[in-house]
Amino acid sequence: MAMNGAILEVENVTKVYRQGALSVKALRGLSLEIEAGEFTAVCGPSGSGKTTLLNLIGALDRPTSGTIRMEGRDLGAMGQRARSHLRRDRIGFVFQAYNLMPVLTAYENAEMVLSLQGVGDDERRDQVLRVLGDVGLEGLEDRRPDELSGGQQQRVAIARAIVSNPAVVLADEPTANLDSENATRLLDIMEQLNRERGATFVFSTHDPRVMERARRLVRVVDGQVERDEDSAAS
Repeated sequence: MAMNGAILEVENVTKVYRQGALSVKALRGLSLEIEAGEFTAVCGPSGSGKTTLLNLIGALDRPTSGTIRMEGRDLGAMGQRARSHLRRDRIGFVFQAYNLMPVLTAYENAEMVLSLQGVGDDERRDQVLRVLGDVGLEGLEDRRPDELSGGQQQRVAIARAIVSNPAVVLADEPTANLDSENATRLLDIMEQLNRERGATFVFSTHDPRVMERARRLVRVVDGQVERDEDSAAS
């Protein structure tokens, strides 16, 4: 574990994307620490680098320079297999586009991570049914994504993200495609999971509804932290 208690440590990280002869600096020496149990929103305008930051701390990409640690482990020093296992076992992802498997039911989508982890049938079933109930999908387990509303699909995505009790849940613009009622329900669920399960939530967002609920706001502009403050929601 990290000596200072931070579950996530981002130290002087840069990320440069190459586009032919051009290079685009998405992050410019960004540093940030996230403590276990936080409910934090990384906000900023489009192109500010917030989604890039989530991809890096979620081990989906590697920084050009700088260091990222999760639970004291240097992501940059890990091989591809170790990074894959870290994503499977310690990180839950909630994507803006849901990223559900269209041919699988809500139950089957939610159990995918547990199947990959080799969890036994009975334990897997208990965990999946419990988490689908937690997100308000009891009775809808056998429906495929095209038989669910957008809000229900996003709840399946949350169930999939948290079913294995990950250390960190990363949510990239989770309310972007939802109306006010579904966005409110989604945020209620996430707050409840944060309180009851102790999961650390980090959002990438420019949605005021998410920022109002966050207990910490980190504003990123031009690839750097412009402001980092406790929210009035706390």
